Amino acid sequence: MERPSPRIGFALCGSFCTYEPVLAALAALKRSYPDILPILSQTAASTDSRFGTAESFRTRIEAICGRSAVCTIAQAEPIGPKKLLDLLVIAPCTGNTLAKLANGIADTPVTLACKAHLRNARPVVLAVSTNDGLSANARNLGELLNRRHYYFVPFGQDNAEKKPCSLVADMSLLPRTVELALEGRQLQPLLV
Repeated sequence: MERPSPRIGFALCGSFCTYEPVLAALAALKRSYPDILPILSQTAASTDSRFGTAESFRTRIEAICGRSAVCTIAQAEPIGPKKLLDLLVIAPCTGNTLAKLANGIADTPVTLACKAHLRNARPVVLAVSTNDGLSANARNLGELLNRRHYYFVPFGQDNAEKKPCSLVADMSLLPRTVELALEGRQLQPLLV
């Protein structure tokens, strides 16, 4: 008997400059994992930026996943009690979201989806994208690196000269990170 494909949640936060590589990683992930539930933070669902409109990104993520996005706290709440996901990806995981997760704050669709999902002791994959990863958010990053069930897409400084505290995940490594996280393993090396 063939085992069903893992059910993946894919949560998008507001680091708009990373959306193109994130959506490319999502499309690659979809080839291996056909059952993907898109989840959008309020910021991702409603903020237009110089990188595009919120509606255009929502349309694209829903087209890739083949289903409507979860965009409210009420829609995210059943994720845990109904055990809707086998793994949750948060990409990009902004500094704001990183801080909320490290401090147990669940006040957005993404953070509540994560909290609800973790109640089932299932893996969460974070693809960090934050300008303060090596400053104000360094302690939050360290906190989550030490918690069970969190796995990180390998990351590094994206522009050490002009933004020395900024960190961004290598989105091309997201599918492999998911594959290993489903086995309870962290992709190495973690720093790229």
